[in-house]
Amino acid sequence: MIEIDAKGLKCPEPIMLLHQSIHEAKKGDEVTLIATDPTAIKDVKKFCEYLNHSLISFSEEDGIITFKVKKGE
Repeated sequence: MIEIDAKGLKCPEPIMLLHQSIHEAKKGDEVTLIATDPTAIKDVKKFCEYLNHSLISFSEEDGIITFKVKKGE
């Protein structure tokens, strides 16, 4: 599993890091993105939808947003 710590970064930086990691991952691999920018919530959902990846889980606690994304086709 790949984990990206994007805490403190403003969008689009978390999405750019996610895109790079997903690109390097193999089909079916999971990538965890940890962010603090609330804009990432909308952006990650659209990223997954547009590029056919699966948003496995999403949680937000104390300003920390955690996404688990599974690489699609």
